[in-house]
Amino acid sequence: MEENTKGYTPDEELEDDYYYQTDVNKSLRGYKIVIAILAVILAAISVLYYNINRRQQLQYRELEVVRDSIKNDLTNLISEYDSLQYQNDTISARLIEANELVEQLKYERRLNYNRLRAYEKEVGTLRTVMQRYLRQIDSLNNLNRRLINENVTYRREISTANLRAERAEETATELQNKVKQGAIVRARDIMLVALNAKGNPVSRVRTATTLRVDFTLNANELATPGSRTVYVRVTSPDGYILSTEQTPTFEFEGGKLSYSASRDVDYQNADLDVSIFYNGSGFAAGTYKVQLYSGGHLMGTSEVVLR
Repeated sequence: MEENTKGYTPDEELEDDYYYQTDVNKSLRGYKIVIAILAVILAAISVLYYNINRRQQLQYRELEVVRDSIKNDLTNLISEYDSLQYQNDTISARLIEANELVEQLKYERRLNYNRLRAYEKEVGTLRTVMQRYLRQIDSLNNLNRRLINENVTYRREISTANLRAERAEETATELQNKVKQGAIVRARDIMLVALNAKGNPVSRVRTATTLRVDFTLNANELATPGSRTVYVRVTSPDGYILSTEQTPTFEFEGGKLSYSASRDVDYQNADLDVSIFYNGSGFAAGTYKVQLYSGGHLMGTSEVVLR
């Protein structure tokens, strides 16, 4: 039997192996426990990470939904602003602001509830402003419609009043013309008599030196009494107006007419016999035309045949 170089007996060696094995088993058990604990912790961390990641994804989806909702609200709001078709600097500024918000949301990458709430607040402000303008525009439209209706009514009333005024004016003009016509003094019994140098009537006009026009001014209560000038125009058979060398004229209907003789008379709305004389020579036999004028009106006319 070999000598034990280490100085141990077989029993001692067995005892040492036993204790060594025991320590190894304890170490392995401890490692297993640690590994098991680490596995549990790793599993817990994995579950926690999964839950956190899932929660973050859900939150991000919710934020995206909110963002898309805000974008839709802004787009609708912009459409409503465009539909206003109202020239206003404030509305134009609000419309630019809404478009800028849409662009910001389009390129927004860092989504969070605070920023989205800020966007929602901006959208709410824009919508409140727009609704105020809508109310104002609706009120203006109602007022405009009322004013249009009133204007139409007033125009009808004015048109009716103008028509009545025109009719009244026409009636007044007609009455005035009738009064004017009624106020004209007419002449009747117009005669033309040939006289010689002694003032006696002659049967042959060739021997006459004077023509006398006899007539009667009719009584007319509508006429203005007082002094008036009566003009007589005698047209010879050959169609010439008998006149003096001066060829005097009077106004008639915007023009001037030459006349043979004239006379001022005092008319007092009663019948008045008047004679007007024209001095001349070389009278020819034939039909003479006599016209009497006064106050711009033709008082009467007659044709007389002188032999």
